[in-house]
Amino acid sequence: MRSTFHPSDTSLPSHVLRKRRSLSCVAVAAMLANLAMPIMPAMAGGTASPIKHVIIIIGENRSFDHVFATYKPVSGDKVLNLLSEGIVKSDGTPGANYGKALQYKATDKTTYQITPPKTPYTMLPPALAGGPSIPNICSALGYTSGTSCVSNANIAFAKTVENGLADDYYKYLLTGGTGQKSGTPDQRLFYNGQDASHLPPGPYQLTSATYPYDAYAASPVHRFFQMWQELNCDASAASNSNGWGCLSDLFPWVEVTVAAGSNGAAEPAGYTGEGSTSMGFYNVQQGDAPYLKYLADTYSMSDNYHQAVNGGTGANHVMLGTGDAVYFSDGKGNAEVPPHNPVNPNAPGTPPNGVSALSEIENPNPQPSTNNFYTQDGYGGGSGSPTATAPNANYGGGSYVDCADPTQPGISPILNYLNALKRPVSANCEAGHYYLVNNYNPGYFGDGTDAYTNKNPKNYVFTIPPSSLRTIGDELNEHNISWAYYGDQFDRYLNDKFDTSSKDEYCNICNWAQYSTSIMTNAAVRTAHLQDTANLYQAIADGTLPAVSYVKPSGFVDGHPASSKLDLYEGFVKKIVDAVQANPKLWASTAIFVTFDEGGGYWDSGYVQPLDFFGDGTRIPMIVVSPYSKGGHISHTYTDHVSTLKFIERNWKIPPVTSRSRDNLPDPQTGANPYIPTNSPALGDMFDLFSFP
Repeated sequence: MRSTFHPSDTSLPSHVLRKRRSLSCVAVAAMLANLAMPIMPAMAGGTASPIKHVIIIIGENRSFDHVFATYKPVSGDKVLNLLSEGIVKSDGTPGANYGKALQYKATDKTTYQITPPKTPYTMLPPALAGGPSIPNICSALGYTSGTSCVSNANIAFAKTVENGLADDYYKYLLTGGTGQKSGTPDQRLFYNGQDASHLPPGPYQLTSATYPYDAYAASPVHRFFQMWQELNCDASAASNSNGWGCLSDLFPWVEVTVAAGSNGAAEPAGYTGEGSTSMGFYNVQQGDAPYLKYLADTYSMSDNYHQAVNGGTGANHVMLGTGDAVYFSDGKGNAEVPPHNPVNPNAPGTPPNGVSALSEIENPNPQPSTNNFYTQDGYGGGSGSPTATAPNANYGGGSYVDCADPTQPGISPILNYLNALKRPVSANCEAGHYYLVNNYNPGYFGDGTDAYTNKNPKNYVFTIPPSSLRTIGDELNEHNISWAYYGDQFDRYLNDKFDTSSKDEYCNICNWAQYSTSIMTNAAVRTAHLQDTANLYQAIADGTLPAVSYVKPSGFVDGHPASSKLDLYEGFVKKIVDAVQANPKLWASTAIFVTFDEGGGYWDSGYVQPLDFFGDGTRIPMIVVSPYSKGGHISHTYTDHVSTLKFIERNWKIPPVTSRSRDNLPDPQTGANPYIPTNSPALGDMFDLFSFP
């Protein structure tokens, strides 16, 4: 349970590391009345398609190949995955083209590089165990051993902790413990006759007779500069067949050299990072991910949908709701420089200046005498409490970048790559703006109070100031289109805003609305549009679902490796799909988008298109469940999270969120290769996942 986690333990998943975290008066009154409209069912007309309701469900941290490596479309459509590329066979073993996925180790000892000198691995670094030895809820029930604790009584207890699962999935909250110490070679893993310490230098199947699908697995690193390095994007390697030159061949090397970051602390002696967690995949032909496979077989799926930011949960959810990146400010929209104090690597909790060791600007240049161990990067060290003092003061926490300044650490290699492409790509970075590229708590608590300035000892200092960045919520409000952000366990969080309860697994960094001043400081707007998933289930049953719904599962069931499991996310999705289909009138006009926030650092074989400095990143699953998306169709159109904004805007006939947001990008045009837009940078609007009359 969360009560056993510590915010400075960077071996844990990133979202687990977060803390409980001049108009006239008449005109203003009219505007506020407009913005605070109650959630009502979508109007019968006014859309470009028969879709009157969109539900966007966002899980956590799975790449496309990680889930669908061996998928065969029932429609006969092509799919781009490990099986179709001959990298693996149907049984998951290495295929004739396994060498196409060869991974490399590299050397980077001076300044950060995204294409460092490299040599191939002959064998992967060991694959390590991760996740709870005993399932979290079993531990909460008092169990001290065993990998499961299923009983009717314990299932009843699990239902008091989490209400977001189809009924026959609750048992999975009580199963799947690793039975071993995290960070050691995974004793369950055997692939192609080899154990976790002797794997071939490419992808490997996780599941086997000794490693069931229903098991907790380790979580790879998924931070911004690490992901750029993993992708190894080289403009000189770009071609019509290779897209934009992203070779995706440094994943294990990044894991073993820097992993989740340093926070400014010195590299530990004998540091081995995370091993080769990133190369694991499931096999849907052998029964893995059965519900997601069923949805892909029955409805439509993209094999070219991407995480929008090379980074983690927070930055990708912000992009999902804004089409842009949020930046550090004075809380009133004016850009400022984040805290950037010195950190003594050998005593990071004792500030050298005697005041603070918060160093929130990223510096991926390697520390002296290390190979790629970043100078300043991480989730933040120390307790996170605003009252922490030396020698246990808070330190590090690099997560901001001024990407308009090529002299800043780590910036020029990415800018040089973007500029060297045949069609150069704008960084879309404003001068003097320090953008958030990883995870910080949003500037507001769920009750609308300022989280950045709150000095309660239980608060968290790694928090971004309140933001004036415009969101899709603002756009929908102004056009009188109903919407809601449904957060699993939001009501529990409202009564526990400092996240002191082990039952509180609401994801504050996932809610793009919680960063926004325009939404969070207006009580009527905030309470109308920020809801618990309990309200979602009721709205589905009552037929009062808003036009646009964002749905986020709790940390128990979001599918995040190590802290959750993929089958738990399947159960969360199934409950919503079943409920919508049980209301025939609602089902007839609804599209359910099932996706993930990012690939979680798992390797993927797909093309990656650079859209700006921030991304894109790896492919992630996207399945559209609707009466108009049946037949198992596979879409190859290039899309990412901002494509959901483009779908909403086209369907409800509204403009892009801002003049600089990614939803201004054109729709892709393609030539011989349907995956690569010839007018790059370009993004689809997802309409081709449907067949409308």
